[in-house]
Amino acid sequence: MYRIAVTNRHLCEGGFLNRIEMLAQGDYYDAILLREKDLSEEEYRTLSENVLSICRNYGKECILHTFWQTALKLSHPFVHLPLPVLAEMPSGQRGRFRKLGVSVHSLEQLRWAEQYGASYVTAGHIFPTDCKRGEPPRGIGFLREICDCAHVPVYGIGGISPQNEEQVTAQGAAGVCVMSGCMTGKCGNHDCPI
Repeated sequence: MYRIAVTNRHLCEGGFLNRIEMLAQGDYYDAILLREKDLSEEEYRTLSENVLSICRNYGKECILHTFWQTALKLSHPFVHLPLPVLAEMPSGQRGRFRKLGVSVHSLEQLRWAEQYGASYVTAGHIFPTDCKRGEPPRGIGFLREICDCAHVPVYGIGGISPQNEEQVTAQGAAGVCVMSGCMTGKCGNHDCPI
């Protein structure tokens, strides 16, 4: 199972870069998705330079989020985009990334993401989560439908924990994305480095 740690520095107790270093040096997560949506592109670039440096030191894959131009300026080949951002990206730029992820919330969005050249998708939110408080989860059935129709790897996101991640992969998902557990240090799994 492939596990992606999704960042949210507002959830961290203690230093954010210290948390990134803990995640990068451990074996539990395969990649770190730097998803800091409230930053300007300039602020994001500064933070991403620091996070990329940490990830390189530990040989951990890092995926930048939203700011694909920043990824290109940093010669970084992995980026994850909201579907509207991908749709506006010039088609000639899409092929410059070795890994191009997209967030999807419906079958129609999956189809568009694949048409635009996504190499993987995240689908959610699957379970109740504080990040989407008050919004009903899409559930396991939704994930199964996405996995059955996808031509690219699918990663479940939203309310994922060690207690339910096997339910996610049982639907055909290639892996999971975890935010709260890895950012708060309350992963709940003895193999998790934090």
